[in-house]
Amino acid sequence: MASISSAIKHIKLLDGGFATELVNLGFQLDDDPLWSSRVLATNPQSIVEVHKSYLMSGSDIITTASYQASVEGFEKYLNASVEEAEKLIGSSVSLAIQACENFWSQYHIQMELAGKTKPLVAGSVGPYGAVLHDGSEYTGNYVDNMTLEQLMAWHRPRIRCLVEAGCDILAFETIPAAKEGIALLKLLNEFPEAKAWLSFSCQDPHKLAHQESLEASVKSCLAVAPQHQLLAIGVNCCPPQYVQSLLSDIQLVRQKLPLLAYPNSGEKWEAQKGWTSKCESQPIHYFLEDWIDLGVHYIGGCCRTTPYHIRNIAETLQTLASKT
Repeated sequence: MASISSAIKHIKLLDGGFATELVNLGFQLDDDPLWSSRVLATNPQSIVEVHKSYLMSGSDIITTASYQASVEGFEKYLNASVEEAEKLIGSSVSLAIQACENFWSQYHIQMELAGKTKPLVAGSVGPYGAVLHDGSEYTGNYVDNMTLEQLMAWHRPRIRCLVEAGCDILAFETIPAAKEGIALLKLLNEFPEAKAWLSFSCQDPHKLAHQESLEASVKSCLAVAPQHQLLAIGVNCCPPQYVQSLLSDIQLVRQKLPLLAYPNSGEKWEAQKGWTSKCESQPIHYFLEDWIDLGVHYIGGCCRTTPYHIRNIAETLQTLASKT
């Protein structure tokens, strides 16, 4: 247990489901092609409040509301100009920074006494399929008809906006296919001062959503990753019970990179019905010790997780750290 206690000192706690918490606040997002990114334009203060709720629950890193944001999406569904769309994307960072600043000014003494540092902001870069609003981010099949250059060209404007707005980390997340991961890491070379993590979406204990071997996909991505810019590699938007198997596969080829994991709550998604109340897994905090043993440095939640889940993870980490 001493090794677990030591490892916990390096762990950064992420946040949970952003749209999930907006829905809990009364926003109707499930059928919205802009999803949570619409709220950047319609109710930015609610974005700050959601960020604050995760910071109060123990998050060390909060993720911007830009997962489904894009210039073309804001042009189509908000009638925004390119300039207005880019400002909206950048605002996702400034709102997250505002939440961090407010939180730190109020609680920095308690946080410093607890050994915490000022929270960081991760700029969310979701997959191309999320913007299509047709569920294709859960299959990744769109990459079969796109070149690397096309994927890079599409992702470039959002990454530029997030970097210029001052995010601390780029979160390349919920990536369903190796080709898109490669495209994002090649793009990272164009932003040499930026740091990023890469997180794959998996619906199988050993495969990406695009049905490619996770181990082989990670190997292909790491072959093009710019040195010293990739902070971690892992999985998100997957069932918690798959994480240990997935991380074990990544561990075979990760080249000493830290791992990250932020799975869903364990509830099940059913076609035509959406999320059901049935939970197919133990809660995330139940698995922490095993994941830490594998080398996880970043832990959080994805779909259907809330500040309650993040608080449970934080409390479990404290309990493990106190054991000798």
